[in-house]
Amino acid sequence: MPTPNKIHIIGIGDDGPEGLTAAGRRLIDEADLLIGDDATLARVSKVSGSKSKAERLAVGANLDQALARIAAAGKERIVVLASGDPLFYGVARFLCDKLGKDRFEVLPHVSSMQMAFARVKESWEEAYLTNLANYPLESVVQRLRGVERAGLFTTEECPPSALAQALLDQGIDYFSAYVCENLGSPDERVTQGSLSDLAGQTFAPLNVLILVRKPGAPDRAVEAVGRRLFGNPDESFLQSKPKKGLLTAEEVRPLALAAMDLGSASTVWDIGAGSGSVAIEAAGIARGGTTYAIEMDPEDYQLIKANAERFKAQNLVAILGRAPEAWANLPDPDAVFVGGTGREVARIAELAFDRLRAGGRLVANVASIESLAETHAVLERRGLDVRVTMINIARGTHQLERIRFDALSPTFLIAVVKAK
Repeated sequence: MPTPNKIHIIGIGDDGPEGLTAAGRRLIDEADLLIGDDATLARVSKVSGSKSKAERLAVGANLDQALARIAAAGKERIVVLASGDPLFYGVARFLCDKLGKDRFEVLPHVSSMQMAFARVKESWEEAYLTNLANYPLESVVQRLRGVERAGLFTTEECPPSALAQALLDQGIDYFSAYVCENLGSPDERVTQGSLSDLAGQTFAPLNVLILVRKPGAPDRAVEAVGRRLFGNPDESFLQSKPKKGLLTAEEVRPLALAAMDLGSASTVWDIGAGSGSVAIEAAGIARGGTTYAIEMDPEDYQLIKANAERFKAQNLVAILGRAPEAWANLPDPDAVFVGGTGREVARIAELAFDRLRAGGRLVANVASIESLAETHAVLERRGLDVRVTMINIARGTHQLERIRFDALSPTFLIAVVKAK
């Protein structure tokens, strides 16, 4: 028997009661009150049992009525019905946040998102998953620029064709698309095609859209108007995909540039420049000097040049080559920025420090404790005053009418000054 005052939230699929476990069916049989939208209540209409005539409370998007009834529940055995997994863009998180987790037990069903990825045989590990009912279309489009895979619940106001057209309007044409309709029903259908194929089609209201990035497709950049001198959005830069970690986050760049203490005519080295975001913003600050973006990957070297052209950074020089050989003939720098991972960072930072002019500054950005320890130790052995800053960033997102924060991986800035 259910524990008194314990509310059960049960996920149910398009297959109705047949897809429920015996425990789930028993809880519905014994309920005094069933709460759900019209569709989920209809799916359990054939459930039999001694309590098959339980009171039913149909609710829509506004759950205030359900909240009030649940909060006032005494000995009633209440079951809340939800589609798929109630904790995945479902009602469970909302109810638990409002009334406390201890009031509920959750019995999930396979979510339609899981089923959609299974149908197209794609892993959803690390995929970007969202619901277009909760976010503006424009923000979703910009987020999709940098992902490898995405799963999206669409809406009648924003069906797959509208999202496909919005992506194409922004020059984002590098996804293969799958529209999975009416999953689990007899009229289930999966449509595969390009974004152009989807743009003119109509689909059933119940669908999941899966996007898979085509192999080797580079990212597209936002055509930003009135670009900032520094701290430009990550989406403003052409980026190499699927490689990760080649762009210093927009929140970190201003701190690194401040630590470099650039002058209007500084000579700057950006070693391991990746897509060139730090070098480009440094060039914008030191317009009377020259910034050298050193990168050993040929594809990223081309991206640096393309980004420099986009930002009109005429005083930026892209250097293709491996450090330290690549800087052998460059003028000594007033400031150096080093990015990367592994033991190479410590070695490169030490060698670059030797080339700094008197009074110059070196800033290294590392993502691991090991790289931090090695780089700090190398510089400290030189008798330097090594300053370390740990940066923790969390970006706010909206979910179920609430704000939550997605944390980025911590990063560390290591800064030293060469004596005059």
